[in-house]
Amino acid sequence: MEILALLDELRAMARTGLNYADDPYDEERYERILELVQQYYGRTLDVPAEDVRDRLADELGQVTPKVGVEAVVFDADGQVLVMKRPGSGAWCLPGGAVEMDETPEAAAVREAREETGLDVRPETLVGAYRRAPAPDYPYTSVLLPYLCTVTGGSLELAHEGEALQYYAIDDVPEWFLNHGAMAKDARAAWRD
Repeated sequence: MEILALLDELRAMARTGLNYADDPYDEERYERILELVQQYYGRTLDVPAEDVRDRLADELGQVTPKVGVEAVVFDADGQVLVMKRPGSGAWCLPGGAVEMDETPEAAAVREAREETGLDVRPETLVGAYRRAPAPDYPYTSVLLPYLCTVTGGSLELAHEGEALQYYAIDDVPEWFLNHGAMAKDARAAWRD
């Protein structure tokens, strides 16, 4: 791996960790990782660490939307696999953020495995959907749902959800944001 790609991945992990850390010791660890990233960016690019800190504070490059993926999985009866989000009562497609240096397809495979225990193969990109900023998530996101085929594994709920099951799309009690629209569009592609 190239050093700049490694440093960018470490920077992203540390920033994400600081966003979610509740423990002061974890916060110290993530801050230390950022210090090391600044130091090694500086050494690699022959730039003083203070200058690197200023550059990284403003992000590198243009600020763009976050990218997320959803793994859309249907059973033989055309029911879609959904996960109940903790505390919200809403149901969503398995998915999450694309990580640094990861393709969207690889992210869909990883997220499906992490959240459902299933191994999947992305078959078709269903479309691209916008998620507008909200009070609990202040970023614009682009969501890429992939129609997926199960290739292995066994259905198992991850710690990220309250329930995991197959539902007829119209029977899902409450959809999370625009996940219902993504599921319907995926069903149209699945039948083709």
